[in-house]
Amino acid sequence: MSIGESVDITAEAGELVTSLMLKPWGQVSPSIYETGRLVSLTPWLTGHRERIDYLIRTQRQDGAWGAPDGYGLVPTLSATEAILAVLARGDRDTDHERLSSAADRGLRVLATWLGNPLELPDMPAIEHIVPSLVARINQHVEGLPDQAPMPLPEAMSYDTLHVVRSWLKSGMEVPEKLVHALEIAGEEAAGAPGIRPTPIGSIGASPAATAAWLGEHGGGDAHEPARGHLEAVVRLHGGPVPVGLPITVFERGWVLSWLLRAGVPIEVPPWMVADIRAAIGPAGTPAGSGLPADADTTSVALYALALLGAPHEPDSLWGFRSGTHFSTWPGEQGISVSVNAHVLDAFGEYVHRRPDAAPRYNETIAELAAWIRDRQRPDGSWTDRWHASPYYATVSCALALNSFGADVSEEAVRAAAEWTLETQRPDGSWGRWEGTAEETAYAMQILLLTRGRTDPRRIRAAERGHEYLARSTGRDHPPLWHDKDLYVPLAVTRAAVIASSYLIRQARAQTVQL
Repeated sequence: MSIGESVDITAEAGELVTSLMLKPWGQVSPSIYETGRLVSLTPWLTGHRERIDYLIRTQRQDGAWGAPDGYGLVPTLSATEAILAVLARGDRDTDHERLSSAADRGLRVLATWLGNPLELPDMPAIEHIVPSLVARINQHVEGLPDQAPMPLPEAMSYDTLHVVRSWLKSGMEVPEKLVHALEIAGEEAAGAPGIRPTPIGSIGASPAATAAWLGEHGGGDAHEPARGHLEAVVRLHGGPVPVGLPITVFERGWVLSWLLRAGVPIEVPPWMVADIRAAIGPAGTPAGSGLPADADTTSVALYALALLGAPHEPDSLWGFRSGTHFSTWPGEQGISVSVNAHVLDAFGEYVHRRPDAAPRYNETIAELAAWIRDRQRPDGSWTDRWHASPYYATVSCALALNSFGADVSEEAVRAAAEWTLETQRPDGSWGRWEGTAEETAYAMQILLLTRGRTDPRRIRAAERGHEYLARSTGRDHPPLWHDKDLYVPLAVTRAAVIASSYLIRQARAQTVQL
């Protein structure tokens, strides 16, 4: 690697770390789902016309919104309902004909999807969001000729919505994780007495939840903190809004972990290290203000602290233990291999830095590694509930097992690398639906950060991946991360690409020396 290349990557990494300080709420792509909810719920909010235009602009040719494989249902329901709401209200300065066409196309594709067996991805609150939106759409189209009511997908019902709405109506507190999707409660969410904004004015770290709490008439008080929060959020993308904000701890943990694990030289301000440390309480840390603490963010923050030379006792993670594995939060429905890989990272790196702590964690480290190995797919990959791509799950598991899974994990790590080699696309990229820079970066890390990294096949594949990354510079990352809608944590994906570019240049330099 030339001095110039090294300086370029170091400068880019330094710029990224600086951006974490300049944009402390986080850098997140716009969400079709969340933007649709604001169009429907807060027509009085700044950027209303821009949000409508965004929905029209992002509709696919087939009438749907969002990604394939069931990922389009939630954004398509949200966008279609939002456009129907605009038409019903007769919002000023809108193109009625254009909106009617978009709504009709959305309704047609929804009728096809919901009229047939539908396999849906494991997305947060999807079992509540889909019934709430289907009900709203059915209210809009009731009585229209040739428009039958939309059915619910099999195994979904309106029962939970009724329960949540009765809780809110009575002033009861709802489970903290449901506040992130407060908009499912409809009119009962407006001013719900059991829910209060965070100090920055957000509800559940969600623009849609905040809008639902403000209600239809929330624009009346210009000094309401929740309104001030929304006004600030809509300016980030000129109208459209992200699915979750703030994500302060999550973003810092992942960005620093990607860069430090790859050995990218960065300077992290001491106060940022102190902020991450202060965010971890006895119950762990949430991704950002207004969300419940979770094992994933807690683990990655702990791992980053250890890599920064400031290891912090990871005892807050014990509260997430569920048998031989760890849940994202207590009572989680479903399991996540990437969360458990990150817990393995946190425990393993802490013991590496504090060997005297080994007796307390070694047995759990071995159990976790075995649990992760047992969930590897026959082809060598893993899949996960927090990301649409198997490359994210596989890089999380392969790197954790490589570092802390002992020799018994060697075959699982090797199989992951072989799967990665076999699934490279002809253009040098990797990806689930298409080649992407983010997934290519993960694949390169699997090849270059695990045992066997000097294998010439791996170096050649990573070189081709790096050529693809160079060609894709400046392109948008497609959304692959799971929340209520797929999203892109922009700083996180950028860190992954920087780390992979650094790794291949290091590998190239070592090859030249040999």
